[in-house]
Amino acid sequence: MGEAAAVSPTRSNRLRPSPSNVNRNLAGLLAPAAAVLLVAVVVAAVAGAWPPFVAVESGSMAPEVERGDLVVVTAVDRFPWGGVAGSDESGAPARLGGAGDVVVFSPPSSDGRPILHRVAFPVEAGEDWTERADPSLVDGTCGELDACPAPHDGYVTYGDANGEYDQSAGLAPVVKPEWIRAKALTSVPNLGWFRVIVDGAIARVGVVPTALGVGGIAAVTGGLGATLIGRIGKRRGL
Repeated sequence: MGEAAAVSPTRSNRLRPSPSNVNRNLAGLLAPAAAVLLVAVVVAAVAGAWPPFVAVESGSMAPEVERGDLVVVTAVDRFPWGGVAGSDESGAPARLGGAGDVVVFSPPSSDGRPILHRVAFPVEAGEDWTERADPSLVDGTCGELDACPAPHDGYVTYGDANGEYDQSAGLAPVVKPEWIRAKALTSVPNLGWFRVIVDGAIARVGVVPTALGVGGIAAVTGGLGATLIGRIGKRRGL
């Protein structure tokens, strides 16, 4: 009987990945992204808000929430957290280090950039809300403030680290209920930096250059990861 010819593996044979290895490497690279997307979808379904996370861009809610933190949010009327409670309300829930709900709102004067601040109390149209406000957070009398008397029903708000109500400092008018997009549940330190950096890049150079830059970084990172995984797999197979 003849003997089977022995084949000595060449360098090209050793380095050429098989289709199954390529598929496994690709699946390994896509799995983390798919897992993150799945978690985001599940959280959004529970929270009733999209996106279910917001990145903090300022220190106005320090020390509990710092710049670069990621805040988990929910729809305002989502069970069991329905409604909006102000910090002066009896039995107000504790949110992010203080009493009262912390909400995400976008007044017309903010150029579309949302604000994450705490609700102090609701007001009615025509009300002199300074009469029941904390005097230390009001700079001036009602007649000296643009937002007083209240031009419409809504809420007075403030940042925990700021020295005035938003409506006293001119940061926002009385917040209409329809301006409130979500309310905060909890925060995760430092997980929002990527979003903060991307938003800053968009503001400086525009959407297209930022997208190209992020895409290039992702492609290089993915290529390096695939190469590393391939090398590790080959070493284990030797």
